[in-house]
Amino acid sequence: MNFLITGAGSGLGRALAMEALSSGFSVIGTVRSEAAREEFGALPARARAIILDVTNVAAIGPEVAQAERDIGPIDVLVNSAGYGHEGTLEESPLEEMRRQFDVNVFGAVAMIKAVLPFMRERRRGHIINITSMAGYVGLPGIPYYAGSKFALEGISEVLANEVRGFGIKVTAVAPGSFRTDWAGRSMVRSPRSIADYDLLFDPIRRARADKSGQQAGDPVKAARAILKVVQADDPPLHLLLGSDALKMARDKLNSLGREIDTWEPVTRSTGYA
Repeated sequence: MNFLITGAGSGLGRALAMEALSSGFSVIGTVRSEAAREEFGALPARARAIILDVTNVAAIGPEVAQAERDIGPIDVLVNSAGYGHEGTLEESPLEEMRRQFDVNVFGAVAMIKAVLPFMRERRRGHIINITSMAGYVGLPGIPYYAGSKFALEGISEVLANEVRGFGIKVTAVAPGSFRTDWAGRSMVRSPRSIADYDLLFDPIRRARADKSGQQAGDPVKAARAILKVVQADDPPLHLLLGSDALKMARDKLNSLGREIDTWEPVTRSTGYA
């Protein structure tokens, strides 16, 4: 089985690449620097790294086609490349939102569009999109990140309905807090500028920084869970990873159910009599 994993130089993408290689699979990983490419190239012969910025949409198609020629069919695409942006909506420039969506959404979709013709022709394949528990719950202080992950969750669900008839599977994997660099050096933080948000947001920012490197989630165990999904006959469309993600999603669903019930009369009042 051949994997193409974006963001394979660090974090969950790196952990998944290592576990896939350990399980005997071949992996092409996208990285952002020559040093990372050389490090990845020192792994077993079944590992190959390509330097690719997923925001360079014009380069993605040729790189995927070359990968198909070099190692054979790409059986599994894992969209793991991404980063987090932190800052309240009012304090965060629109340019940061555009950058966040360029990487987390447009980059992932460009990768999907590049592999789909090959998978569709073969009538098989699996697309894994790494989203987040923030794609389920609107956590204060990360509106752009949450928006990008909500978008990727929705895109994944629609895509699954579009390609199911071609034998292509889609899974949106939503991790909770895992011990990666997401909240550390990989996070972009907008400066504080509006005192009205101090009481709400300052403790959140401090807690996130303090927790970085101490998260309960183990990236290696997350990688193993994803491999189970890839090898399953009937993989899930949505997969939560981590007890914190599970609790937040369940709390959200319960709250949403109560709200729907409360406002049901209004909901039903809008049709023609």
